[in-house]
Amino acid sequence: MNNDLRVPFHRPSIGAEEIQAVSQTLESGWLTSGPKTAEFERNFKDCVGVPHALAVNSCTAGLHLALAALGLGPGDEVITTPLTFCATVNVIMHTGATPVLADIGPDFNIDPESAASRITSRTRAILPVHFAGLPCKMDEIWSLAREHGLYVVEDCAHSLGAKYKGVPTGSSPLDGGRGSDAAAYSFYATKNITTGEGGMVVTPHGAIADKMKVLCLHGISRDAWNRYSAKGNWYYEVNEAGFKYNMSDIQSAVGIEQLKKLEIFAGRRRQLVQLYDELLGGVEECVLPPRSEESEHAWHLYALRLNLDRLCIDRAAFMDLLRERGVGASVHFIPIPMHPFFREHAGLAQNACPEAMALYPRLVSLPLFPAMTGDDVAYVADAVKSILAEHRKTATVGVTA
Repeated sequence: MNNDLRVPFHRPSIGAEEIQAVSQTLESGWLTSGPKTAEFERNFKDCVGVPHALAVNSCTAGLHLALAALGLGPGDEVITTPLTFCATVNVIMHTGATPVLADIGPDFNIDPESAASRITSRTRAILPVHFAGLPCKMDEIWSLAREHGLYVVEDCAHSLGAKYKGVPTGSSPLDGGRGSDAAAYSFYATKNITTGEGGMVVTPHGAIADKMKVLCLHGISRDAWNRYSAKGNWYYEVNEAGFKYNMSDIQSAVGIEQLKKLEIFAGRRRQLVQLYDELLGGVEECVLPPRSEESEHAWHLYALRLNLDRLCIDRAAFMDLLRERGVGASVHFIPIPMHPFFREHAGLAQNACPEAMALYPRLVSLPLFPAMTGDDVAYVADAVKSILAEHRKTATVGVTA
C-alpha cells in the first residue's frame, strides 16, 4: 500500500472483529490448522454452495492441488487464458503438464471458440479465469469439456461474490452433465475478502476432495492418525508425495470475519463502479470495463481501456501522470507470452493470442476497494479526465472499442 498517495490502488478493510478474532486465536494456543480453519471451510461451503472445501495458503496452492488430484502430468495439455497472473500457468507446469493458451473474447475472458480450436488428443483440462470478477461463458466451456471428456478447473481468484446465471462461480451442480471439477479462490491482501495470504479450493467430488486433503499436508493420510492412535500421537503414514499447503487458524480467524462482510463489500464495490461509470462514461478517450447481462460481476477490478489512437501518450505515461496526482493504479495483466519463462513457447501457433496482446497496452486498473469514499472516486475520475484532456490528439481517426 502506498501511504503517500491521495488514493492508493488498494486499502484493506480490516475491522475490530478481525483483530479480536486473531487475539482470541492467539490466546487459544492453537495457531496452525485447527478448529478455526474447519469453521472457515464450513462457512465457505455454505456461502458458495459446494459440498467440499479445503482452506489452503494461497489460490495458487488450491489450483495446484486440484490439478494434481485430477492426475494431470507429463504429456498432458491444459488450456487456459493469456490474460492472467503467472500462477495460473505455473501450476500447470508444476504438474509436468503443458499450458496451451486460448485467446480472449470481448469480455477479456477465455474465448470458448479459441479454446475449442486448441484442443488436441493430449488435452486433459480447461482452466478458465474469471477476469476482474466477470464470470466466463461457463455453459460453452462445460459443453466443450463434455464433448471432449475434459476436466474443468476454475480460477476464481477474482470472482468471489460473482454469479453466473444466478449461481456463484465455482459452484457447479452436476445437472445433466459435468460442471467444473474444482475451483480455487484467493484471499490475498487485495482480494474481495482477505486473510493476508490464503485461498480455498472446492470440488463437488468426494474422491477429489479426499485426495486434495492428503496432498495438502505432506501426503499424510488423515486416516492413519485415527487408525494408529493407540500407538500414540507420534505415529503417522505418508502415502503421497504431498505439499505444505495448509492454512493456519490465525488466517482462518480473519477469513471467518471477512466472509461475514462479503455482501457488504460487494454492495459497496457495485456503488463505486456505478459512480465511476457515471463520471467516466462520456469520455471518448477511454472505454468502460465489459460486463454481462447473464452474470453478476464481483468487481474485483475496474479495468479501464485507453483509446490510444486518441492520445499522444502511452499507457505508461498515463499511469505516471496519475501517480503524480496521487492516484495509484495497476495493470492486469502482462500477458503470459511476454514473460521470459514462456517466451520460447510464444511463437507456437497453439499459443497465438492477438486479441490479448492488442488489449494489453490499453489496460489500466483504477483503485476499487470498499473503504473508498465517493470523494475518492470523484478525485480519481477527475484525474483521469484531466490527463486525457491534456494529452488528447488534436485530430483523431477512428475509435477502438
